[in-house]
Amino acid sequence: MLIDLLAAAAPETSLPFALEIFERTASTPRVQQVVQLSLAPAFLLSGIGAVMNVIMSRMIWIAKRIETIEDKMEDHRTPRQARELGWLMRRRRLMQGAIMFSTAAAVMISLVIGMLFVSAYIIAQIGTLIAFMWVTTMALLVVGLGFFLLETRLAAIGAQGPRE
Repeated sequence: MLIDLLAAAAPETSLPFALEIFERTASTPRVQQVVQLSLAPAFLLSGIGAVMNVIMSRMIWIAKRIETIEDKMEDHRTPRQARELGWLMRRRRLMQGAIMFSTAAAVMISLVIGMLFVSAYIIAQIGTLIAFMWVTTMALLVVGLGFFLLETRLAAIGAQGPRE
């Protein structure tokens, strides 16, 4: 019935293409294989989401702390408050980098999942492109986690002033 609808809706020249697409996507084992192949990237995507949840929680705390300090000391800042504000600003910059690269990794891994599905139904071989996208995802994730590591190191050190 669906084939008849496609045939009636499409001009005579595109009928073979419509049937070809329908035939390629109708194979349950092929769809099952693509879903299995996309499980690893999907788990990576959920892992990136969990890490981003932690990053965002820390970023929200930093932003609220900066806002609190700036509200309390618009007129007069003690040296300690100025040190803490500078320390928080450096942490915020690092967290922004972590968020940017982690988000880019999540977008890239989503594209990998999409490309895995596309590759099952097209004739062109795009395995090299998918592998490159996977490696790019890993690089983006490593850079994002590097920013996060630097921020946690900076948080552990604290807003230290000159030693007396």
